[in-house]
Amino acid sequence: MTNTFGAGAATSARRNKFSFPLAAAIFAIVSGVSVTVPEVSLAQSYRFSTVSIEGNRRIPAATIMTYAGIAQGQSVSAAELNDAYQNIVNSGLFETVELTPRGGTLVIEVTEFPTINRISFEGNRRIKDDALSEIVQSTSRQVFSPTKAEADAALISEAYVAQGRLAARVTPRIIRRSDNRVDLVFEVFEGGNTEVERISFVGNTDYSDRRLRQVLQSKQAGLLRAFFRSDTFVADRIEFDKQVLQDFYQSRGYVDFRITGVNAELARERDGYTVTFNVQEGQQFKVGQVTTVSEYEGVDAAIYQEAQNLKSGDIYSPSDVENAIARMERQANRDGRDFLRIEPRITRNDRTLTLDVEFVLSRGPRIFVERIDIEGNTTTLDRVIRQQFNVAEGDPFNPREIRESAERIRALGYFSNAEVNAREGTRPDQVIVDVDVEEAPTGSLSFGGTYSTTDGFGLQISFRENNFLGRGQTLGVTLSGASDDRTYAVNFVEPRLLGRDLALNFGISYAETESSYSDYNTLNGSFTTGLTFPLTDKSRLNVNYKLAANDITLDTGVTIGSLLTAEAAEDLRYASSLGYRYSFDTRLSGLNPNAGLLLEFAQDFGGVGGDIEFIRSTGRAVAQTKVWNEEITLRATVKAGTISMLGGSNSQVTDRFLIGSSIMRGFTPDGIGPRQYSDGNYDDALGGTAYAVAQFDAEFPLGLPEELGISGGVFYDIGSAWGLDQTAADVLYEDASLRQVVGLSLFWNTPIGPLRFNWSHALQKEEYDKEQTFDLSIRTEF
Repeated sequence: MTNTFGAGAATSARRNKFSFPLAAAIFAIVSGVSVTVPEVSLAQSYRFSTVSIEGNRRIPAATIMTYAGIAQGQSVSAAELNDAYQNIVNSGLFETVELTPRGGTLVIEVTEFPTINRISFEGNRRIKDDALSEIVQSTSRQVFSPTKAEADAALISEAYVAQGRLAARVTPRIIRRSDNRVDLVFEVFEGGNTEVERISFVGNTDYSDRRLRQVLQSKQAGLLRAFFRSDTFVADRIEFDKQVLQDFYQSRGYVDFRITGVNAELARERDGYTVTFNVQEGQQFKVGQVTTVSEYEGVDAAIYQEAQNLKSGDIYSPSDVENAIARMERQANRDGRDFLRIEPRITRNDRTLTLDVEFVLSRGPRIFVERIDIEGNTTTLDRVIRQQFNVAEGDPFNPREIRESAERIRALGYFSNAEVNAREGTRPDQVIVDVDVEEAPTGSLSFGGTYSTTDGFGLQISFRENNFLGRGQTLGVTLSGASDDRTYAVNFVEPRLLGRDLALNFGISYAETESSYSDYNTLNGSFTTGLTFPLTDKSRLNVNYKLAANDITLDTGVTIGSLLTAEAAEDLRYASSLGYRYSFDTRLSGLNPNAGLLLEFAQDFGGVGGDIEFIRSTGRAVAQTKVWNEEITLRATVKAGTISMLGGSNSQVTDRFLIGSSIMRGFTPDGIGPRQYSDGNYDDALGGTAYAVAQFDAEFPLGLPEELGISGGVFYDIGSAWGLDQTAADVLYEDASLRQVVGLSLFWNTPIGPLRFNWSHALQKEEYDKEQTFDLSIRTEF
């Protein structure tokens, strides 16, 4: 038999009653219903020589007597009988309770609640049984409680509400079994996601709704809403959005920015929310005078003024001030001033809309780190977390350093939640740093498709583990193949070698290429290893070793130029090289949220063994900024490279630079540069020993609904590839003749990744260059 109970089921299911005339009086007291009872009955007291317990099977009679609080021979009033009844009922152990006086005997007859045989869930798909089992308080082999079951149903509903399913309903039911047992079943109706239909802002003038929506984690429901979870309304996510919106404005100098309220209105159909943020932007402030004063005897303020990098005229940002303090504290460490404290004092100038910043150097209290306690990490080793601290047990305590360590721990991506707090230690001059983390999945196995307008469709399988064996290491395996290309690669990174900010990497790859643009095939295998470490806040240096094997083969029955024929006739060739890569990236410090600069320069020196000697140099410079209230992104990129063969070695096509769509848009992968050409016989791209390309891009909104995720762009490329070690009479374009291309771009953020569609037209090209007017690629960020 199946029983159903609702909000009032706990009361109705008990069928509790008294069976003597006094019951009417007690009912009047409890329920408030007016019942006429003789006054003598209400004042009457009873004395029971015996108390009889009936119906109990599991619960001892002594336990029931304890709940009743009635002793044999004790005088009992009507009110005390009512209290005894309520106490037994409120114990939650009995389905029905009856108190019946029979002369000098009080009969207490009870029906025990059944025990729970098993708990199951029906209708749940979004939240699995294991997760729901951890939510409910009812457990098997315990006494069934309707009140607890109703509370469990409410907890399950709250779990669905947290996922944005406000229409979810949970109904608890019981199925009677033998031996006074029941199966407890929670029937779940999950309902659909309650989406964010619209996000709007009131009070913003300097930044558009479109720009501010890009900052928020919550997103509007779009055409591809079935693939997104960020368009689901979650109250906690709105709270996070308020914080990131506050950070967005304050990092741009709006120190008076406030969110006066957030209105979330649910549609009548309960299937969507309209969220409105009410904001006050205020005025944008810049940095005024920047000074440093010392209240610490023997400390020269001028040295620390020189160490900080906050400049007058910059847009004011709290993160810039923190960055300046960090630089000054590092100077203090070099000077041996462990307890130097730096306090920024801000003076507001409303007339000039500037904020004067005065850094005050003072001697702080002598407080040390007693220990660092880590909890919650079941997979990640303690040392991986400890490596994010620049302090250890016994070091001077620095609150700012602890905050930065907490941010580094969160940035690892290993934890769904990470809290770092400091509390007083065993002595007043010591603190204990508590780290409480919750593990998150760090591995991924992905199956994807690739598309190239040159090689068609391909399949890619990738495995990546960012916290390999809990050691904070990265292991990646990639297998990909198209109709003419196959690539296999394995890479491994140890980010903290010997516990220092020193990354060690290994990589092995094997690739076979049968280019649809040429009559030869290539085989390449390589092993690389290197070390990467910081030089300054914004720069890093990588030193590496690479061993590569290259081979060129010709398609059967084809005619090819003399230079490539000679290169293909050579045996498999090994190149062994040492190299370095230097990078300077202003995005590492984030001083300007609207702009970034990346500079890279790399050289490889071949001849450390192997078959050839060479020097290969490449460089890249990228500058990006946002204008027009950050609606338009402007980007300029310059790329160049050269290879010089030494010791009598000659370069092959696999060594030289083949310039095309990946480096300069508007041409096939080997579309420009030196070419060996014979009309009707062969047309072979040789690649150049040098190249240089400049690219200019602009990206802007198209006025389409933002939920489509579509924006537009224009671009202009100019560049060339040139130079050969050996030549022939039928070789063309060895000089650095320029090519120029203009084009339009369409950016589309899709569930499979950000796609970029390019339509291009060559303004300047050579006769036998191979133009490519359309290109589809996965969009990348610099």
